[in-house]
Amino acid sequence: MDEKNLDALNNEMMTLIRRSTLDKKHGGLDRSSYTLLHYLSRHDKTGVKALAEELGLDTSTISRQTAVLESKEYVVRIPDPQDGRSSYFQITELGTQTLANARRLRLQRYEEIFEDWSPEECQTFRSLLAKLNRKLTE
Repeated sequence: MDEKNLDALNNEMMTLIRRSTLDKKHGGLDRSSYTLLHYLSRHDKTGVKALAEELGLDTSTISRQTAVLESKEYVVRIPDPQDGRSSYFQITELGTQTLANARRLRLQRYEEIFEDWSPEECQTFRSLLAKLNRKLTE
């Protein structure tokens, strides 16, 4: 790919990332809170190390983010009965409700964004995003 195309892709990616992370007004959850709650809603009890590994973050970042969620009572910390130094996080009912509300608002926002797109364009875009995401995890 030539430098002109790479530069144009870089600009579009920066714009996408910047604009898509400004979604706090769409559901009241910032990107990291939404991501953690989404993950915890699909997995039972999960420890800091497993969260860090799954989300590609360091454990200190996960610890700070889960502390925020814990202070808002979106998650609870459950001590590991086999290792007193370890604990797990589990989403609470309030966290589940907050996540559901944020998801509903996000989906409404996406519906507005893509209202002028054909089903084929949406499918192509979704497929290309999935391809990009797979490549980013390699």
